[in-house]
Amino acid sequence: MTKEIIIDGHGLTVKDIYNVAYAKKGELTLKLSDISRQSVLNAKDYVTKIVEKGEPVYGINTGFGALSSVHIKKEDLSTLQVNLIRSHCTGVGSPFSREITRAIMLLRANCLASGFSGVSLSAIELILKFINHDITPVVPEKGSVGASGDLAPLSHIALALIGEGEVIYDGKLVRSDFAIRDIGEEPVVLGPKDGLALINGTAVMAALGALAVHRAERLVKLADIAAACTVDGVRGTSNAYDHKIHGLKPHPGQLASSINLNKLLDDSDILKSHPECGKVQDPYSLRCVPQVHGASRQTLAHTRDVITLELNAVTDNPLIFIGEDEVISGGNFHGEAISMAMDYLAIGLAELCNISERRVEKMMNPTFSDLPAFLTPNSGLNSGLMIAHVTAAALTSENKFLCHPASVDSVPTSTDKEDHVSMGVTAGRKLHEVLTNLTTCLSIEFLCNTQALEFHRPLKSSPAIEAVFDHVRKTVPKIEDDRVFYKDINSIESLINNNELLSKVEEVIGELR
Repeated sequence: MTKEIIIDGHGLTVKDIYNVAYAKKGELTLKLSDISRQSVLNAKDYVTKIVEKGEPVYGINTGFGALSSVHIKKEDLSTLQVNLIRSHCTGVGSPFSREITRAIMLLRANCLASGFSGVSLSAIELILKFINHDITPVVPEKGSVGASGDLAPLSHIALALIGEGEVIYDGKLVRSDFAIRDIGEEPVVLGPKDGLALINGTAVMAALGALAVHRAERLVKLADIAAACTVDGVRGTSNAYDHKIHGLKPHPGQLASSINLNKLLDDSDILKSHPECGKVQDPYSLRCVPQVHGASRQTLAHTRDVITLELNAVTDNPLIFIGEDEVISGGNFHGEAISMAMDYLAIGLAELCNISERRVEKMMNPTFSDLPAFLTPNSGLNSGLMIAHVTAAALTSENKFLCHPASVDSVPTSTDKEDHVSMGVTAGRKLHEVLTNLTTCLSIEFLCNTQALEFHRPLKSSPAIEAVFDHVRKTVPKIEDDRVFYKDINSIESLINNNELLSKVEEVIGELR
């Protein structure tokens, strides 16, 4: 049954963005609310009246950016908007994924649905029909500086709406006018303000941020699961996770992580088997998991707040306030808040990689772990997981330069009219790279700690950790001799990306924090 989602400019959540982005064709239908429809029509009528008066108003009957002082004749206004779209299609590089592009279109439609932009109703409705019919414009990743809106990437979407762009439709690359007519529609005919309204806003960086937050919400829980598996793999202690300790430093993220760890390790036979082993204090990568994972969770909480607000913000320029009879130029298209938040989240997620890599090293090192070197029964003849650790180290190191903040950079453009920019799309793109590296690093830790658990058999870990172990073993067998390990890493990565590992754990002990 097809699910209907009403777009009104106010109610989008991070989960909505994810659900629409990843929905298969026919799973859902997007529709503009009746109130939004009327607001859009009213604003468009207001734009028409401005055109009739002939007074210069930026974005309606003037040039753009540094050319804002040039007044455009009434008969040239449609050409002005088309020229804007064509000239701004300067994106380069690989195209965004289907999912990211769908999220971008959803956010742009939601912003325009607020009724402050003066855009034609047909433009918004065609964006929604693109999503409904799984028509995906080809949008290059690079070319936005994150102020005056995400002009270049959004222009490629606008070009598709007017029938001049390229789209993926039914799995094929085709001209957008073909796809539009194939679904029984016509390309948008741009009127005054339409082109600028379609491309002036933060939809690209906000889409990147929303999908990153959704991925990160799962990965912070998986980081706790991986750490708990490793604690039992090296026969560590859970003493440092005692609630009395964390009650004295009650950062919300730290408390959540400590609660998760205790739930995950509850009723572990391995943990119970060495009460007198003398391991009073584990290394920081085990002992300080709540403090480190908790701090990373705080970066996620802040970014989630910023992105959630941005999802329903009006980021066009200029904005039309019908009740006050005003058109006001401002700067809501500027992406500084999102850019800084995404840079902050990248740092938090990179720290999860840092500490995971250290835990992997502890499992490789027999001096600490009391396990065979590199977790292979016959080390020397076999190298075991030696180089899997090296891969984790490489990705951890890569994250360090990816965490250089994009938001501190600014390159003035448009003859210095647009003299401070956010680089928000750059921040979002590298955040997704950090997320991918984190996923792989956690996959490597699961490859190692499930192997470490093998050496403690017949003792078993907790029910939650055994659920992880059993599910990994369905695709990744116990390591007896050397084999091609990248396939194992990829298999575990798929279990993470498909949400299988987290689901298996939560089936046993309930939802993690």
